[in-house]
Amino acid sequence: MSQPVTIPPQVAAHVLFHEGHGGYPAGSFTTKLLAAWTSADDANAARLADAFPAYGAAIALFRRGELARLRAIAESEDPR
Repeated sequence: MSQPVTIPPQVAAHVLFHEGHGGYPAGSFTTKLLAAWTSADDANAARLADAFPAYGAAIALFRRGELARLRAIAESEDPR
C-alpha cells in the first residue's frame, strides 16, 4: 500500500494558477511541466505522477473537483 502524498502549499497554488482558479504562477520548469501534464495521455500522466507525486496528488484533487480542499492547502489551512 502506498503512503499518502503531502501536497505543499506552493504546489497547490501552482496547480490552481495553471488551471485558472487563483493561486500563483510557478517558475518556468514547473509551468512547462504542468502544460505537459495537461496534454499527457493516461500512461504518461501516470509517469509524471510517479516522478512528481505532490503535483500528481494536487492535479488529482483538481480533476475530482475538490477546489475547496486544494485552496485550503494553498492557504496552509490543511496540511494534506
